Amino acid sequence: MGTDDAYGPYNPSFLQPNGPKTHTKSPAVTGTSVVAVKFKDGVVIAADNLASYGSLARFTDVKRLRPFKSNTIIGFSGDVSDMQFIDRILLTEENEERYGSTGHSLNAQNIHKYLSKVMYKRRSEMNPLWNQILVAGFDGDDKPFLSSVDLLGTTFSSPSLATGFGAHLAQPLLRKLVEDEDAVGSITREQALTAVKECMKVLFYRDARSLDRYSIAVITREGGIELTEDERLEAQSWAFADRIKGYGVQVV
Repeated sequence: MGTDDAYGPYNPSFLQPNGPKTHTKSPAVTGTSVVAVKFKDGVVIAADNLASYGSLARFTDVKRLRPFKSNTIIGFSGDVSDMQFIDRILLTEENEERYGSTGHSLNAQNIHKYLSKVMYKRRSEMNPLWNQILVAGFDGDDKPFLSSVDLLGTTFSSPSLATGFGAHLAQPLLRKLVEDEDAVGSITREQALTAVKECMKVLFYRDARSLDRYSIAVITREGGIELTEDERLEAQSWAFADRIKGYGVQVV
């Protein structure tokens, strides 16, 4: 007996029910850097509220930090529509856990593992989600957790992480504060907050796709998530600008 006799003739409409398959080849509306650093009692994470349409600063009230329950923050850079798609996936997971009867609670490490599988699956289908994501919170041992996953499904962890331009401009500042995992235990909440706020100021000065309004969150064991979504940069000064000549470190 042939395959057609058993299952019927092949129907290509099953794979293309609504016309040709379409993939995103380049993001249209994007968010820039997400910056995060661990400290002895938790994690601080921040991202500005701008979504750019190409080089146009189009949307100035886009929140790119997403809480998951009371113990995890997910920060998104990259394509905003893909961010919204991932947000719907996370909302489904959150509802299933809220109304489920397993008794288990997902922590930041679990969410990061789940998102890495989602990103890798889409990459394997040659239709990636054009985002880099930072996941901040606590792991299964109740230790501060900070890790990244990108559009290829590549993951890594570090005491400080930054996406976009922040990987070039903010990371050197954060690594001055916390060089390795051993240094995390000596970093206070105030030191971490000050460092992240300084990074957001540097990014506003140097990154043309950034904004002076941003969201910042502190995740701690006792206080859970403290999220502020309309912070404003303080003590801005462009006095250094008249001494800059060309690119790099040249001065007039």
